Amino acid sequence: MPEQKHFAENPREIGLDPQKVEALFNRAEREVKEGLLPSTQIAIARNGKIGAMRTVGNAVQGGAEKPATNETLYTIFSCTKAIMSAASWILMGEGKLSASEKVADIVPEFGTNGKDGITVEQVLLHIGGFPNAPYPQSEWLDKSKRLERFSKWRLEWPVGSKYEYHATSGFWAIAEIIERRTGKDFRQFVYDRISTPLGLPELRVGLPKEYHGRVAELCYVGDPLTNEERKKMGFPELPETEVTEEAILGFNQAIVKEAGVPGGGGITTAGDLALFYQGLLHNRTVDGAPLIKPETLQEALRVRSGDYKDPIFGVKVNRALGVVVAGGDGLANYRGFGKTNSPYAFGHGGAGGQIGWADPATGISLGYCTNGFDRNDVRQGRRGVALSSLAAVCEA
Repeated sequence: MPEQKHFAENPREIGLDPQKVEALFNRAEREVKEGLLPSTQIAIARNGKIGAMRTVGNAVQGGAEKPATNETLYTIFSCTKAIMSAASWILMGEGKLSASEKVADIVPEFGTNGKDGITVEQVLLHIGGFPNAPYPQSEWLDKSKRLERFSKWRLEWPVGSKYEYHATSGFWAIAEIIERRTGKDFRQFVYDRISTPLGLPELRVGLPKEYHGRVAELCYVGDPLTNEERKKMGFPELPETEVTEEAILGFNQAIVKEAGVPGGGGITTAGDLALFYQGLLHNRTVDGAPLIKPETLQEALRVRSGDYKDPIFGVKVNRALGVVVAGGDGLANYRGFGKTNSPYAFGHGGAGGQIGWADPATGISLGYCTNGFDRNDVRQGRRGVALSSLAAVCEA
């Protein structure tokens, strides 16, 4: 949980409408009250401070079920990608990395089996061609295994030929690049150059063992839709990916919490996530210095995915360097935002319905976490759209 100095006395102090915030929080609580989700945690921020934060429900923490509080930590899955992307932007702003560089020029072990031409930008855009490259959770803390996996990975389709989401593989490459260019473990770099400067010591990629007892253990809830039900609702069948129930529940393991998989293993609170996005919106550390070189940040948030489309829904992915931008084409809800966000909102969601975004038009940022992984992906998606839509209009 962020320190008290990061909280406004009330929502109105930072230009948020208390009634609208309450409506947002009531929506976040609904599935807990209905008995579907075990717990949820939500925070909304503006002007560099949290206007309100609320945690409801119960969660297994440290082996025992207990009430979840604002001190409870949550796995944010792919919301982590925004944090790791910001780490790469810091290096770009310092002249230590370029989006046009080939990954293999930085990490020679990666340049095998046709992967030698893949650029950093292509990895961050998910067009590198190795979305399902294997790397078991049991190996995530083993640096030598990481490099061994890199050398064995093969292309599944020609580099740059299409977009396909790389759930974990691509950001392992980004993590290794950070380590090669800084001489620091990527987890420590994130902590030293993002968490600490923003005054958010509980924003972590890779959680030390002494904090594991505060993490809300993940569990599955609800029933999946049948393919027939999906068809009647106008939704396509979901492809098989590495995001299986076994893989998700594997994040409850101590080794996975400690490893901090760069594509999805961040563990923090909704408040810290909302404030991370305030840090990007204002590009200011607690000392008043820019977190990222301003020109670099502006360039990083430029949409550069062109006509690449999501293979499931067929809509343009609208991706910047590692994050998603809402866009003004009326399809932002397919990209993890609400229907009321401005076209300039940016962020990255996470498996199980985790939400993290900021909207430069209003200055609002949102963090939402739950430890209940809903098997009904349509219900989960609609929940996220509803929460984001309510949050985006909380300005007083």
